[in-house]
Amino acid sequence: MPFIQDLLHKLEVGGGMRYLRWVLAVLAIVLLVGGYNLRAFRNMSAPEAMDAAQLARNIAQGRGYTTLFVRPFSMFLVKKHNLEKQGAPPVGKLADLAEIRGMHPDLANPPVYPVVLAALMKVLPFKYEVDTTHAFWSTFSSGKRVFYRYEPDFLISLFNQLLFLAVIVLVFFLARRLFDPGVAWLSAGLLLATELLWRFSVSGLSTILLMTIFVGLIWCVVLLEQEARVPKWGPAGILMLAGLAGAVVGLGGLTRYAFGWLIIPVVGFLILFGGQRRILLTVIAIMAFAAVMTPWIVRNYSVSGRPFGTATYAVLEKSILYAENRLERTLEPDFSASSHYFLPAFWLKLKTNLHQIVTSEFPKLGGSWVTAFFLVGLLVGFRNPAVARLRYFLLGCGLVLTLAQALGRTQLSEESPELNTENLLVLLVPLVFVYGVSLFYLLLEQMPLPLPQLRFLVIGIFTLVACLPMVFVFLLPMTHPIAYPPYYPPRIQTMAGWLEEDELVMSDVPWAVAWYGQRQCVWLTLRCMPDTRVASRREDFLAISSHQKPINALYLTPETMDARFLSQFEESDWGRFMVRSVVEEALPEEFPLRKSPTGWPSDQLVLTDRQRW
Repeated sequence: MPFIQDLLHKLEVGGGMRYLRWVLAVLAIVLLVGGYNLRAFRNMSAPEAMDAAQLARNIAQGRGYTTLFVRPFSMFLVKKHNLEKQGAPPVGKLADLAEIRGMHPDLANPPVYPVVLAALMKVLPFKYEVDTTHAFWSTFSSGKRVFYRYEPDFLISLFNQLLFLAVIVLVFFLARRLFDPGVAWLSAGLLLATELLWRFSVSGLSTILLMTIFVGLIWCVVLLEQEARVPKWGPAGILMLAGLAGAVVGLGGLTRYAFGWLIIPVVGFLILFGGQRRILLTVIAIMAFAAVMTPWIVRNYSVSGRPFGTATYAVLEKSILYAENRLERTLEPDFSASSHYFLPAFWLKLKTNLHQIVTSEFPKLGGSWVTAFFLVGLLVGFRNPAVARLRYFLLGCGLVLTLAQALGRTQLSEESPELNTENLLVLLVPLVFVYGVSLFYLLLEQMPLPLPQLRFLVIGIFTLVACLPMVFVFLLPMTHPIAYPPYYPPRIQTMAGWLEEDELVMSDVPWAVAWYGQRQCVWLTLRCMPDTRVASRREDFLAISSHQKPINALYLTPETMDARFLSQFEESDWGRFMVRSVVEEALPEEFPLRKSPTGWPSDQLVLTDRQRW
């Protein structure tokens, strides 16, 4: 009894309640992470996630910044640049101008996230073969163990969940610094229970890492504003903070290129609130940003002649000039023929996507109605100058990211409207929640309650309603972890195992073949065979297979073979090819891949140059 009395005394008087609160918080986090992964984890389904993962593995294995996922458009840029630099090869000599006979240089991904994943792959024991022997990675079906979860996908999601927890900790201390402990705890709790962010964490995308960098930028801005208003660290302190802010924006730009546009609100903030040294601070921030970004831009230019590789042309994708993903699948684009349409296409894409963002995406930012409190809170005057000035910076970031998201929107956003790397507004969620919660507490203080204890009831109801999407994760049936259709790793690894490491595949899911199958794979070209009706039509498949590198296998999945695609066969000769090969069971005479395995699923098509099974 004396022991229990002493324990209760320490909890009530000796500050033990604070430690108990932290213990309970850690326990809740562990239970939430474990429960969410058991109920809602899915293997990768985002092409960008698989692309970054296979690129990271190449880096970890010492192959440099090269990719197994080959875009025809990337081949065009590399070939064009090599021709300009080296000139045409001698007659009769077949030069590897597109650089696909070996490892192809990656021109689509900025380097930070793949390099971070490569470091993770060096530290952890990644097992890339499908595991059907252990319980967590496999399940029983028809009396035997079959594939269920892919271990590398799960490890990458755990890493992103750790980053997500780091974001919550940073936001907690930021909210406590700007407001009070009540706002800090509730903001952190709402972030922890935001189902959309958990889906991002298990998707394998770079969004959570980028959100961590963005919160780090917010910390730089807050400290810089305070130092400009009330100097504490001497003359060098604010200069270091300005340089750090510029470098952090550069780091974010090397994680996702569109993030680099945030140098604009950073410069605007320094000019408005930088004090007497605002010009010097602005110059330092821009120089630090340029110092971080320039080496990578030089690398891209030396490889492709374009500062951001294929991403340089993102503004043209999903426009009236290049619908869906046609640009990246084009082997020989002719920009000169459509150059006078660039400005109208640019303007139409901006207007169309801005309308969609403003009407449907921004109001449900973060998948929570806490955003409504943030929007109303924009009209509230704050006494704390740091809070008011940070709000202006947040609005500037929102405007810049909205424009960048509208112009950079591609087919990825159509196929997965929320979970994609082009969703930039989701980066604002942590700060939006902090300001939304601060307004809730402001309204709560003005609410007449008959009993002070009812205050906790109101907070509880507010929290429960905001967390309903996460609650339903545990109430609804369990999510199946296999992202099929179209991705089934065992089948991809079986197909890839029929080929040697240096052989080439063509597929409609090249990112999956590169990640799960570890084979070089070129994206399905726009054209398959010559068309006698159109003399100028190129046969892109043969242009690669006959003149650059032999294509040893063709792998098509429901991504291409569903009814929606077949209904569009007039625009693609691959549609006619599939009708002939699947329905009529007759391949074109000039098509070099003619062997097909028996017993393969009917919703997929595999053709090889010879019998390999």
